[in-house]
Amino acid sequence: MLNHLPILQVILPLLAAPTCLLLKEARLAWAFTTACCMATLAISVMLLLQVIDSGVIVYSLGGWQAPIGIEYRIDSLNAFVMVLVSGLSSAVILAARESVAKEVGADKQVLFYIAYLLCFAGLLGICATGDAFNVFVFLEISSLSAYTLIALGSDRRALWAAYQYLIMGTIGATFILIGIGMIYMMTGTLNMHDLAERLPEAAHTKTVFTAFTFIIIGTCLKLALFPLHLWLPNAYAYSPSIVSAFMAATATKVAVYVLIRFVFSVFGVDFSIDHMPLQQILLVLSLIGIVWVSIVAIYQTNLKKLLAYSSVAQIGYIILGFSVGTVLGLQASLIHLFNHALMKGALFLAIAGVVYRIGGCEFSQLSGIGKKMPWTMAAVVVGGLSLIGVPLTTGFVSKWYLVSALIEAGWWPAVAVVMLGSLLAVIYVWKVVEVAYFGSPEDGYEGAYEVKEAPLSILIPTWMLAASNIYFGIDTRFTSTVGQLASQTLFGASS
Repeated sequence: MLNHLPILQVILPLLAAPTCLLLKEARLAWAFTTACCMATLAISVMLLLQVIDSGVIVYSLGGWQAPIGIEYRIDSLNAFVMVLVSGLSSAVILAARESVAKEVGADKQVLFYIAYLLCFAGLLGICATGDAFNVFVFLEISSLSAYTLIALGSDRRALWAAYQYLIMGTIGATFILIGIGMIYMMTGTLNMHDLAERLPEAAHTKTVFTAFTFIIIGTCLKLALFPLHLWLPNAYAYSPSIVSAFMAATATKVAVYVLIRFVFSVFGVDFSIDHMPLQQILLVLSLIGIVWVSIVAIYQTNLKKLLAYSSVAQIGYIILGFSVGTVLGLQASLIHLFNHALMKGALFLAIAGVVYRIGGCEFSQLSGIGKKMPWTMAAVVVGGLSLIGVPLTTGFVSKWYLVSALIEAGWWPAVAVVMLGSLLAVIYVWKVVEVAYFGSPEDGYEGAYEVKEAPLSILIPTWMLAASNIYFGIDTRFTSTVGQLASQTLFGASS
């Protein structure tokens, strides 16, 4: 069984999804989905420990060796991301039962869990596979199910958000597929490890340059890098609260993984950074995104949409570290990849509790709610402090490593932008705190005096993630060690 862990973690949720059809009751579907996510988390942790102890794991499907067959190749990078995806998905699904029952129609709740498992399986498949075309296949599985999840929102605008994401996501996926087709045409293989060995021979051809461009643009659209982020705010704001938490914590993080995998493992550092202007383009876009989207977030009147724009800005931080082009810069990106998932997971789950009690998260509804839902709003404060980068939170650790990488590279203007981004985060986080704690309940939701704390089924997973923001802000051994190991491996340095 241990030898089949790489395929088992993908097959388990993939087979669980149609099995949910047999479970007519939503409560049973939730329990089954939760058990599946927990089992997958255990598998991901075992794989990470095995990679750290023994090195890269190669699993050939059906016994057919690559490049003829398809292989799953697990290294420190994707093992790290799979632990993140399975861990956050497990925490989110724990809070899903009552939230989904409140926000999704009774006749669609089993469908919700089916789509959740399919999206989960797709995200894990993207991480595990060592085949470029399989990346596209799993990307489509996760995307199609994500469109469904978003469309299940009770607000009619959820349909428009899903349609907008469908159009932009399809464009991104098409770009990626065209790029993969071009590199296959030049090399005759789809195995990513094999591609890395064959591409240098054709690296200076126009076809490979074009393929690289298509893959990068398509992936940046999927990860919502400014200015390709237009699908994300509505998708987060109008989808069910559990979907917002799930996507914010996992989907964009896996898209960043795809970018890192193609740039470092397939095309290679020399081609991607030295022969293509990728570093300069991503640097400019990430810096503009950090400032501009943070300013846009300040003016939002809906808490979900505010955090959605904040996510785009935080993606800017991740890509900024990536664009430095050093081991420390990439390590900073991977650390923030993990930490930002914890932040947004906690924040969106807290919002799920708010929406459960008052039916929305417009600022006009939140006046004085901190006095009625103290534990829920305290989790929002913890997540907000982490977004700012206050010491003893994960956000501080992320920005410490990022600023260190920028200083090492001599990019002092970029350091100033990071500081400015933190100041802007103070403004929009304070905006939430001011309304929640200094507003009067009578100025907000008409039934505010009757509002009570979120259910424990939502509150406990929320505080699991909120506490993780503090724990990993104090004990950084896991994120820094695995991030450094993955970065050194990708840069070809000895670990």
